[in-house]
Amino acid sequence: MCGLSGEIRFDGRRPDLAAVGRMTDRLAARGPDGQGTWTRGAVALGHRRLKIIDLSDRGGQPMTDARGEVTGVFNGCVYNYPELREELSRLGHRFESTSDTEVVLNAYLQWGTSCVEHFRGMFAFAIVEHRTGRVILARDRLGIKPLYLARTPQRLRFASTLPALLAAGDVDTSLDPVALHQYLSWHATVAAPRTVLNGVRKLPPATVRIVEPDGTHKDHCYWQPSYTRRAECDGMSPDEWRDVVLDGLRTAVRRRMVSDVPVGVLLSGGLDSSLIVALLADEGQRDLMTFSVGFETEGGEKGDEFRYSDLVAREFGTDHRRMMVPSERVSTALDGAVAAMSEPMISHDVVAFYLLSEQVSKEVKVVQSGQGADEVFAGYHWYPRLAEVSREDEPERYTETYFDRSHADLARILRPELLPPDDVSGDFVRDHMALSGAQTALDAALRLDTHVMLVDDPVKRVDNMTMAWGLEARVPFLDHELVELAAACPPELKLADGGKGVLKEAGRKLLPREVVDRPKGYFPVPAIRHMAGPVLQRVREALEAPEAKQRGLFQESYVAELLKAPDEHRTRRGANALWQIALLEIWLQTHEIK
Repeated sequence: MCGLSGEIRFDGRRPDLAAVGRMTDRLAARGPDGQGTWTRGAVALGHRRLKIIDLSDRGGQPMTDARGEVTGVFNGCVYNYPELREELSRLGHRFESTSDTEVVLNAYLQWGTSCVEHFRGMFAFAIVEHRTGRVILARDRLGIKPLYLARTPQRLRFASTLPALLAAGDVDTSLDPVALHQYLSWHATVAAPRTVLNGVRKLPPATVRIVEPDGTHKDHCYWQPSYTRRAECDGMSPDEWRDVVLDGLRTAVRRRMVSDVPVGVLLSGGLDSSLIVALLADEGQRDLMTFSVGFETEGGEKGDEFRYSDLVAREFGTDHRRMMVPSERVSTALDGAVAAMSEPMISHDVVAFYLLSEQVSKEVKVVQSGQGADEVFAGYHWYPRLAEVSREDEPERYTETYFDRSHADLARILRPELLPPDDVSGDFVRDHMALSGAQTALDAALRLDTHVMLVDDPVKRVDNMTMAWGLEARVPFLDHELVELAAACPPELKLADGGKGVLKEAGRKLLPREVVDRPKGYFPVPAIRHMAGPVLQRVREALEAPEAKQRGLFQESYVAELLKAPDEHRTRRGANALWQIALLEIWLQTHEIK
């Protein structure tokens, strides 16, 4: 796990090493254990290292292969790198380290851009061909590892975070109206390749981009599972599906234990993280460190689920640490969490992950997390409603169920010149739902949630908040083979038992019934959900700041209405409307965007 950066010139000039240095410095939290830069011709690369695999200096980056043909920077982990290393050695490749980065370089030399199809893991990388000057950019199948891009006619810069690109300078920071429409419609999600800034884009998940020396490029999407029933699965009973899902998750969890340092688990006490702990215990893992966080009660809402996390920790004999965070710590940590955001995120558990990661990083460098199970296995309450409709009616039902607000609602919120004339967010959903490869309405909705909404909300949230403290988070529910299996699973098995039915059946083989049959929980941070005390004061300061007045994103009457009753206005999805608009403004001010 690391942070990478780079610049490619298209105008015959040398890359700006000072700009690459600023990007690399801005990534220091992602890689506190080492740094490096490299330049050749029109390309420069930068890297910050978090030592997880091959703790020696031989694993440092930027790294050049043993034959001196390519140089690359890599962020993430290829979990099957030992097997690939053996295969590549048999094919004649030499290795000078035991790192997965060197496996990535040699895999590219062996298989070209199709090397990504051999990788099991999470990754973003940039590889430079010395002979041609061509640069290869790639991102993992589920977009777990980020890669941001800022392009002008003269050059392309890339980095693991958006703030790193801002540190380099010369970025168009005007707001993208389409992205703003998505942000206010989709619970702060902005789909790749867009960000809220016109001058910054994201490489989409499961994409390889070949950048030629003249600046032209070609993208290749190398993975998209089919959300249809497989012929080989015809006739499988619910018990058989339960067992195959459990085996798939077991493999995913086992893969994510590959490391030269200890691996812990973020244990909320919910089904997903508890299953990870149970499977690790079943595999013989001893002295497993587990971590839980809780917050003070606000507005009558309890802020912890220690009852369940303690139960799981006792059941499996983990070395458990629980952390209770006072409400005043939430407000003081808010600005740090926002500074760590590559893009604005409104989910109240952002601050929870930020504070938990701060403490966990003092104990371990790697953790497994249960993120993604609800999207992959249909755990949210809105999925039954989507399963009731036909494919033709699904886009409208999805917008009614999932969207925070309608296009018409945005007309009374945004400054007119920032509102696109058409319902761009609704059109995006309608276009996605119309694509082939999804058998039912629910299949199409799960495909959208897994490959778009999940990537640019929960997955991004976990990456940003953990890496702000040099902590690597691994997400076994987003193992691509497990996702393929879940996509083929009959919808009724996923919807059973109030959602995640097949996963709950798997859980009943390993977990106490009290954990499996509990009401669905979330990561509560009451001080934010209820706009309490110092958090509300921070919101007022941001919306009343001179920068906010000058920017004028939102209509003054709407802002005044929200501030008059800060805890009363909720979006259709239940988000605090004041928090959603204020967080965007806080993010813009924090990153000094004019």
